[in-house]
Amino acid sequence: MVGAGAIVPKRPREFPAPLVATWILAVCIGIPVDARAVPSFARQTGMPCQACHTAFPELTPFGREFKLEGYTLSNEESRLPPVAIELQGAPGFTQTNTDQPEGALPSRFKNNDNFSINQVSLFWAGRLLGPYANVFGEPAANILNKVGVFAQGTWDGVARTWAWDQMEARAAEVTTVAGKNLVVGGYLNNNPTLQDLWNTTPAWGFPYSTSNLAPAPAAAPLIAGGLAQQVVGFGGYGMLANLLYADVGAYHTISRDAQRALGVDPSGETDIDNLAPYWRIALQKRWGPHFAEIGTYGLAARTLPNHNPDAGHDRFRDLGADLEYQWLSDPHEVTLMANWIQEGQSLPASQRLGLAENQWNRLWTVALTGSYLFDKTYGANVQYFQTNGSADAALYSSRTESPASNGWIFQLNYLPFNKRGGPAFWRFSNVKLSLQYTFYQTFDGSHQNFDGMGRNAGENNTLYIEAWIDF
Repeated sequence: MVGAGAIVPKRPREFPAPLVATWILAVCIGIPVDARAVPSFARQTGMPCQACHTAFPELTPFGREFKLEGYTLSNEESRLPPVAIELQGAPGFTQTNTDQPEGALPSRFKNNDNFSINQVSLFWAGRLLGPYANVFGEPAANILNKVGVFAQGTWDGVARTWAWDQMEARAAEVTTVAGKNLVVGGYLNNNPTLQDLWNTTPAWGFPYSTSNLAPAPAAAPLIAGGLAQQVVGFGGYGMLANLLYADVGAYHTISRDAQRALGVDPSGETDIDNLAPYWRIALQKRWGPHFAEIGTYGLAARTLPNHNPDAGHDRFRDLGADLEYQWLSDPHEVTLMANWIQEGQSLPASQRLGLAENQWNRLWTVALTGSYLFDKTYGANVQYFQTNGSADAALYSSRTESPASNGWIFQLNYLPFNKRGGPAFWRFSNVKLSLQYTFYQTFDGSHQNFDGMGRNAGENNTLYIEAWIDF
């Protein structure tokens, strides 16, 4: 799901190969660039993927701790740079219940039953300079090795474009206060909730991958992807006694020229005027094989629709709440998650520009997700999702004028290398083979049953089969 108030991010434009090298160099020298299942982390720690993940990229308590402490834990043995490659949907197969409308897909694809490469990503992930910080001397290395990065550049195999993707740099320090363990840290990133430790919030929530050829509902809160790769944010966080987590940050839209240079088309975006504050509070508890978390988070943004300052400002206020429970008792691993977001939209500027009919709108989403992994090899996910809110003829271009969508996602996973590691020649690699089916009861206000007035929800039901490979 993309967009906020039906303002949908554009596909990135062409990203020439020389700029890829420039981007990697920029990461190395500290340009702001979460934890995902990348083998460079495994090489750095000497630990298998299953230490940090159930069915990747879903995190375990140890994976959350690794991220909390800045991606910097190391056994000091790997001499390889902190790079990794990810092939997602390579190959992938997408089938919708009925053919998509003419022109909905790039011309080289059929209207249905398509094979594709979904995306290919290059990562610089782990300690900022990997094993090479010592070339600057021990005092400098002691500082540099407290900085970790998760930097991802992605080639979209459907749009055939390169762009920067998820980017974060963070540093953390472990200390004590009144005899209680305290982790404090700071971050820079390009997507609100990217810094979060749990798989409940938007940046790392299920589904962890979907087909770039599949239809998707248009409406989503601003915090749920509407700012991804368009902003840069900074903030600080702390975890007290492995119990109480707090995070305060702020985000600002980067310039249109910078976005274009990084492969993002800024056309039709909503600019954040000044800074948009972000906050997060969570309580977590672990006992035996059980883990539980409850939290809340939010974002407030004063925005300029379509980069236009002449019409005044819109305002978005997003408030989220989440729950997560895990039971990790070999050979069974169970995760249950819930996420709810309520968005208030004040849209006088959009109304003046003809982009919205109402001056005030509400939008809300809920997602309930369960996952199971047996013997670290055979897995399943199921999710119920729902989006609803105020009807607006200008904001939502569907014939129903409604943002309402709901349905189910079912997924089966097979991870042949997850238990014992990858092949001998590259043991820190992993593969996930998935079969995913998305069933819509409502899609952009259209219901499941055909009503004679256009495409109904069920026609968008999607079967997606993919191989997800990390090495």
